[in-house]
Amino acid sequence: MAITRRTFIGSALAGSTLGPLSAALLTPTQAAVPGAPPVAPAAAALAAGVAGDVVGKITVGYQGWFACPGDGAPINGWWHWSQDWSRSPSPSTNVIKAWPDTREYSRSYPTAYANLPTGAPAALFSSYDQQTVDTHFLWMQQNGCDTAALQRFNPTGGEGPTRDAMAAKVRAAAEAHDRKFYVMYDVSGWTSMQEEIKADWTAKMAAHTASPAYARQSGRPVVGIWGFGFNDPNHPWTPAACLDVVNWFKSQGCYVMGGVPTYWRTGVNDSRPGYLDVYHAFHMLSPWMVGRIGTAADSDAFYASCTVPDEADCQAHGIDYQPCVLPGDLAEHQRAHGDFMWRQFYNVVRAGAQGIYISMFDEFNEGNQIAKTAETTAGVPVGSGLPALDEDGTACSADYYLRLTADGGRMLKGQLALTATRPTAPVLGTPPPPPPTGDLALGHPTTQSSQTQGYGSANAVDGSADSYWESANNSFPQWIQVDLGVPRPVGRIVLTLPPAAAWSTRSQTFTLLGDTTDVPHTSLAGQLTRTFDPATGNTTTVVLPAQATVRYLRVVFTANTGWPAGQLSGLQVYAS
Repeated sequence: MAITRRTFIGSALAGSTLGPLSAALLTPTQAAVPGAPPVAPAAAALAAGVAGDVVGKITVGYQGWFACPGDGAPINGWWHWSQDWSRSPSPSTNVIKAWPDTREYSRSYPTAYANLPTGAPAALFSSYDQQTVDTHFLWMQQNGCDTAALQRFNPTGGEGPTRDAMAAKVRAAAEAHDRKFYVMYDVSGWTSMQEEIKADWTAKMAAHTASPAYARQSGRPVVGIWGFGFNDPNHPWTPAACLDVVNWFKSQGCYVMGGVPTYWRTGVNDSRPGYLDVYHAFHMLSPWMVGRIGTAADSDAFYASCTVPDEADCQAHGIDYQPCVLPGDLAEHQRAHGDFMWRQFYNVVRAGAQGIYISMFDEFNEGNQIAKTAETTAGVPVGSGLPALDEDGTACSADYYLRLTADGGRMLKGQLALTATRPTAPVLGTPPPPPPTGDLALGHPTTQSSQTQGYGSANAVDGSADSYWESANNSFPQWIQVDLGVPRPVGRIVLTLPPAAAWSTRSQTFTLLGDTTDVPHTSLAGQLTRTFDPATGNTTTVVLPAQATVRYLRVVFTANTGWPAGQLSGLQVYAS
C-alpha cells in the first residue's frame, strides 16, 4: 500500500515532557567521502537569512517514488500507483487523487483503468525512467523552482536499491537543468533510524555532495530531516535521540533543515511536548501544513496563530524559516483555481519567510501535486472518479500550478510586489479578473474604537447618506476602520456626514492610516482638518500624495467643532 505523510500523521501518542536538552554543537569532524569537496566546519551559529540555495528560494518536495513493471526498477512493481504493487492500477486498487498529464513523457505504462474518453489507453509514467525525471526538472527550470528536496524514506529494506538509483537520477537531472537538489530523509516508521540514518549518509548519500548541483547554504551541504517530534506512533524517538541525529549531521558540516509539526513551537496537537530544544537545533524549520488547511480563510487563521509567531521565534533563535505552501487536495476541492495557493504565498511572504517549501511537486497520492495534471475529464480514465483541474468549473492549463509557483517565487524574491490578488491566469492568454471599481469600502467589514447607542461603524459603509457612525462622546481620540478584504491600490478617500440641514457646519481633525495588517500604522496623508458644510453636501475628499496599497484603512479623529465625538455617515475608498 502507498504510504504518505498523511497516512502516518494521525491521532496520538503523547510524548513525555522532558527537561531542557543542550543544543550545543558536537565537536566538528570532516566526513571522509571520496570525491566530495571539503565541507565547512561546524560553527557555534550560522547567520540566518543569508541567501543561498534554500534561503530566498523556492524548494519543492520531490517524491520520485513511482515505478511500473518493465521500467527496470529493482522494486519491479506498481510502486505507489496501486494499493497492491503486484496488481495493475485500477479503480479497485486506486491510491491516487489526480491523474497526471502524460503528454510529455516519452514512455508510459498501460494500466487496468478504462481508456481515456479519447480512446487512448490509461497509462502512467515511471519515476525510474530518466526521461521522466529530466522532464520534471525541465518544468522546474521553466517555472522558477530553484531546489528539489528528494524524499528518502527508510532505505534499508526492499525499497533501498530503487531509492539509491533515484538519487542518482535526480542528481543527473539537476545537473542537466541547472537546478539544485538535496537529500531529505523522511524518518516516518523507520524503527532503527538513529544509527542507520548516519550510516546511510556516510556510505551513500554524502557522495552526492560532490555534485555542483547539490544544494548548499552558508557554504554547507543541505540535509533535510522530516518527522522529529510528531505526536503519533510512527515517530516515537525521544528528544535526546532526535537531538543526537541533528547534531551529528551538523558535526559533518551540514546545514540541517527540519520538517517539523505544525505546532512545533507550542508542543501541542501534532507535536509532542518537550521537543523545543530539538527544533531549535535545526538551521531551518519548515512546519508541515498538509491536512491542516483547506481554504484561504484557514490560511489567514494560521497566519495569525502560527506563521507570524513562528517567524518571530525563528528570528529570535537565528533559525531560517521555510513555511509550506500547498496547491490543495484536488479531490477535496480545495484549490479554488489557484486562489487557495496564492493566499498562502501572500501570507508567508508578508510574514517575512526566508524561503518557501512547496508540498509537493509530484504527490499524486495526496492530490497536492503541482506537476502537470489532466486539464479536463478528457484526460482522465473513464469511470475512475478522479477529478481534473477544471473540477470547480474554471478551466486550468496542465502547467497552471507550476506557473503559479513561479509567480509566488517572484513575490518571495521581491521581483513582484506583495499582493493578495493572484496575478496568474489559469489559462495562458486569459487575464486574471480585474480589480473592483467604484467604492472599495462599500459593504465591507468595519470596526471602531467605540460607538454611541446604535450608531455603529457599519453605517459608514452601507451606502446610505442618512445613517451614520458616532463614537463615544468626550473621549478623543476615536477611530473607525474598514477592511477592504485584500490589499488594494488606494488613491482617494471621501468622508461624508448626513446632508440634512440639522447637521450644522463643523470641522473635524483626523489622521488617515492604512496598511496590510489589521492594526494599521502607516500614515497616508498626515493630520488633516477638514470642514463639513451642509451647503456643499457635508463632504470632504482627501487625495493621497501617492497611491498606497491598503487592506485596512483607519480614520483617527482627534477633534470635532460641532460635537465631541468622531462622526461619519460615509467612508468611501477609491483606487483613483
